[in-house]
Amino acid sequence: MTTLRLACAQYPIGQFTAFSDWQEHVSGWVARAVKDGGAQLLLFPEYGAMELTSLLPPPLQRDLTGQIAALQQFHEAFVATWRDLARQHGVYISAPTLPVAVGAQFHNRAYVFSPEGGTGWQEKRQMTRFERESWAIAGGPELKVFDAPFGRFAISICYDIEFPLIARALSEAGADLILVPSCTDTLAGAHRVQVGARARALENQIYVATSPTVGDVEWSPAVDVNTGWASVLSTPDRGFPDDGVIAKGELNRPGWIHASLDFDLLRRAREDSQVFTRRDWSSQDRPSLGVTAEKL
Repeated sequence: MTTLRLACAQYPIGQFTAFSDWQEHVSGWVARAVKDGGAQLLLFPEYGAMELTSLLPPPLQRDLTGQIAALQQFHEAFVATWRDLARQHGVYISAPTLPVAVGAQFHNRAYVFSPEGGTGWQEKRQMTRFERESWAIAGGPELKVFDAPFGRFAISICYDIEFPLIARALSEAGADLILVPSCTDTLAGAHRVQVGARARALENQIYVATSPTVGDVEWSPAVDVNTGWASVLSTPDRGFPDDGVIAKGELNRPGWIHASLDFDLLRRAREDSQVFTRRDWSSQDRPSLGVTAEKL
C-alpha cells in the first residue's frame, strides 16, 4: 500500500460525567472518520485527553498541577480504549496527547495504535513557556519513527514542528509523513504551528498533517481557550498544489478534514522537482560556510 486516506480532527474538548460516556464519545468520532471519509489513519490533537479531567472533583478540575497527577488514574483505560478502537475499525490512530508520569516528571505523550493492536508513543521534546514555567511538564528524550504498510511516519507535537532539526532528523530516519497534534490558545500560536508545518514539508519534501483542539473550555485552566484549524501539507512543487496545501479546515469548526496521500508520487517528486530542498540541505552547513561582518 503506497496510498493513504488520512483524517485530521478539529477537536473540541468535551465534558463528561462518567468514563463510559467519554468512551462512547471518542468511539463516535472514530466511527465518523472511517464511515464518512474512509480514513485509514486518524490524527487527534495535543492535550485532547485533558477532557478526562472533567471526571475529577471540581477542586481538582481547577487545580492546574494537581489535575495532572490525578489524571494518571485513567491512563491504562485510556490506552486500552484507543487500542480497542484501532483494532475494531482496522485503522491506525494517533490518539490525543496526555501528560504521563515518567519517574518524578510528567511528559506530554502521543500514543499511536495499529489495526493489529500494536502500541507506540512519541513524547514532546520542546516545551513551551506555559508547559515549562506554569505546568511543570518536561520534554521527552527520544525521537521515533513508525513503520506501516503505506510507509514510515513520525509524530512531532505542536511546538516541536517549529524546530527544523527535529523534523530533519525524522525525515532522515525515513519518515515521509509527520503528524502534528497541536493545542494553541491564540491565533498567532495557530499560525506558528502552521508556518512551521509548511516549512518542514518544504524543507524535507514530505507530507505534514496537523490537528488542533478548538473552542473554549471555561472549566479547564489548562485548555481553556483553543484556536486553530487542521491541515494536510506537501512541498509546493510538481505534482502538488502550488501553495502546498492539500487540505485545510475552517478555523475553530469541530469536525474532520480528509485527504488522500500518494507516497509514490512524493518519492518521484524528490527525483524530478523544480528544486531539491531535501537533497540540498547539506550544502547549508559546510564547514567553509562562514559569516563575516562588514561595516558599511
